Amino acid sequence: MTSATDSPSPAAIRLIATDLDGTLLRDDKTVSDRTVAALAAAEEAGIEVFFVTGRPARWMGVVSDHVHGHGLAICANGAAVADLHADGELVKVRPLERDIALDVVHSLRAAAPGTTFAVELATGIHYEPAYPPFHLDPGATVAVAEKLLHEETPGVGAPVLKLLAHHAELAPDDFLALARAAAGDRASFTRSSPTALLEVSGPGVSKASTLELCCAERGISPAEVVAFGDMPNDVEMLSWAGTSYAMGNAHPAALAAASGRTGTNSEDGVAVVIERIIAERRICDAGR
Repeated sequence: MTSATDSPSPAAIRLIATDLDGTLLRDDKTVSDRTVAALAAAEEAGIEVFFVTGRPARWMGVVSDHVHGHGLAICANGAAVADLHADGELVKVRPLERDIALDVVHSLRAAAPGTTFAVELATGIHYEPAYPPFHLDPGATVAVAEKLLHEETPGVGAPVLKLLAHHAELAPDDFLALARAAAGDRASFTRSSPTALLEVSGPGVSKASTLELCCAERGISPAEVVAFGDMPNDVEMLSWAGTSYAMGNAHPAALAAASGRTGTNSEDGVAVVIERIIAERRICDAGR
């Protein structure tokens, strides 16, 4: 079941911006046949679709087969725009300066002892020895954050897209609030994981601010955008878009930011709304 306030005319919608994990993707990280069909129908109707995610470009294989039209995706919470038609080549980068990242590391270590870090570069991820293990790049460097953020190693000066900060004991939202209080004047803090894992970007960098830049390049206003999301890193985007939907499984902050609500990611909540938009557009077209 979906709802929204002040919904625009279907004819006015020019772009759909959707998060991936917990939103477009099902819990098994697949895109359902229904959602694939809905995305294709949107593009066929002349509505651009942007994937807007915290994932790095190299993790976009889950949707690369479902890209139509322009093929651009906003990755790393707005720090990069990738061309999925060109194997994820970065066409825009909004980096976190290394000196700011290092300052954040020192601030969080002081405010929350036990915090461990990983550094997401444009060329791959690198992490501290105590950082939680996960499916990392084979070429990752393992070292303390100070070495990882040194200009010479690793990455030979590659732009820093995100700093990741993990705490084993703090509650996720408490960790986010603490980090913002400690260093929110120097960088942008958010989270999308169910654990206490924070994502740190450059000042003013978010899904929303990069989406706004991409829309401005196309002459698209917020009123012509429909957005979908489920976690705190979607809040700014849900607030910016003229119409937005929080998933049925969304974090309370996302629910509060969105103008509407749809089904869960496992219920194809994004597809439900897109199907309705397309159906209403056809009715409008038939009545002309």
